[in-house]
Amino acid sequence: MTSALHQRDDDGRPAIRNWQELMKPARLVAMQPSRLSRSRAIMNKMIRERWDIRIERFDVDADAVGTVVYAIKTPQQEFSLIAFSFAPEREGRTGRIIGRAWDMMGTLNEGPATQADIDSARRNLPLLYRGRATANALVWCRCNRSMRAFDATLNALADGRQPLVSDINKVGYLMRNTGLDGNGTFGTRSFPSLGHDHALGGVLEAQMLLAYLMREFSCDLVDHLARLKSDKAVALAPEIRRYIGVGNGSALGLIFFIQKHPRLINAWIESREKAIASACGLRLEAGDPRIAELITLVQRAIVFRRQDQMSYETFASSRIIADELEKLTPYLEELRVKGTIDGEVCDYPLDVLARKAEQDFEPEGYETFLSLIVELVAEEADGMTKQVEGADELNVDARMKIAQMKALITKDYAWALSIDTAAPDANAYVWYKSETAEEPRRGKRTEIPHARDLGLDMPGDIQQLLHDIELEEPGLSTARFLLKYPQHRLMCARVQSLAGTHFHTPQANINAADFVPIQLVRLMNSAIHGIDKTRDYLQRNLRGVLFHGAPTTNDIRAGRGTSWFYPQEPN
Repeated sequence: MTSALHQRDDDGRPAIRNWQELMKPARLVAMQPSRLSRSRAIMNKMIRERWDIRIERFDVDADAVGTVVYAIKTPQQEFSLIAFSFAPEREGRTGRIIGRAWDMMGTLNEGPATQADIDSARRNLPLLYRGRATANALVWCRCNRSMRAFDATLNALADGRQPLVSDINKVGYLMRNTGLDGNGTFGTRSFPSLGHDHALGGVLEAQMLLAYLMREFSCDLVDHLARLKSDKAVALAPEIRRYIGVGNGSALGLIFFIQKHPRLINAWIESREKAIASACGLRLEAGDPRIAELITLVQRAIVFRRQDQMSYETFASSRIIADELEKLTPYLEELRVKGTIDGEVCDYPLDVLARKAEQDFEPEGYETFLSLIVELVAEEADGMTKQVEGADELNVDARMKIAQMKALITKDYAWALSIDTAAPDANAYVWYKSETAEEPRRGKRTEIPHARDLGLDMPGDIQQLLHDIELEEPGLSTARFLLKYPQHRLMCARVQSLAGTHFHTPQANINAADFVPIQLVRLMNSAIHGIDKTRDYLQRNLRGVLFHGAPTTNDIRAGRGTSWFYPQEPN
């Protein structure tokens, strides 16, 4: 069975997939959460190291107004979450930063929370862009309740009973994240300043930890308010608490993130592809316990999809994915019992099944299977997550001859050179930042002709760079070339710095009329962040659930819960 996507190395072993196919947006959008997703990676780290997360202060009144402090102790260092709870207000509620009302605002800080830290956070958090974080602040956050799910859960607990799982499953969370601002925003610490030895020095670890603490806060808050409301109140059952996630909504800003962090994107996708290739290269015979493990994982994913109540417009439905995964079960059972696929002994049976899934399944179903087989090489995959770094300095090699740069462009950017940038709709849109909301926007160029374009026009810039290179002598140095064409400095630095890597740039003209932003937003949210049940709104906003099924703080402290993903509805 041949595939434009799957490849073999010179020895006939499964290799990483073909980047020229994989980096197409239609492929990237289908990638699913896996062990390498940042939320799963940080959770596995917390469980492995048995982080101690406890409530230090919970001064909240019956109107939900007050102050909360969590202490987070890791083997390396201590952190604190300082959070302020507010009474819900209907007016001014929004998932955007221009909102005027939130149900919680908080800061994740290095070290124990001091009174000075609490007082500073109380003054500055509501100011947003006008506020300034303390020197030990890593990430600021905001979140709002799902009024329907939160109130239903609160009333049930106050009545002395557990909430209906069906009520929770309609959204999957009690509160939703409306902002995780770090890496220098508002004066928070920049990521490069943390270093490799920092307990949260991995990419997006601080943000993911804070998102998890949002989940815990939402559950602690509803428990607390129920107790204040009624003497017969009961606490959330641990199995229901685990099932609850934290809601998440994302939009166009993630397009900028992908463009500005090519090294990070390359490192993450390459690590994922290496883990998939390693799993596809497993030699499995009849009775191998890893086959039974995979069958269990597939069955769990099927049940998870069958129980999913979300509606999907653009993406494949959970019903379709479940149906497709069901088709794999007979092949896996045959492999477990007989060591064959369709009656044939295969050197690499999982590679055979992966190719079959690519050919026969929806992209989401195929990618789900790939994410599951990575669990069979868990230790190797965990090691690969440590190779993902966030530093994205792009430097110009001033001595490189432009003939060499031309060769790099024609080899690595053939996709960009093939795009007709003169076509009527090739530059239909412009990317800009809203003056009122400070948010990334995409608008028709004809409607906002004076907008400053902040998007990276890869096809146009690459083509213009190559055009100007061809006007000069091949032996000209990059330094002298840039003296004449300074407008190409960024693209020269990008081409030179990323030479030899292939997973850094989606093959897309983001200015074109037919570009679908949600495809790249979903890559970040689903695959990289690890958000489940991702569904789109207007093909540019994405909604989903983070830490769906994640262990409780008691579980983490005890080192339990490594197989928390794809949770089943609690009884």
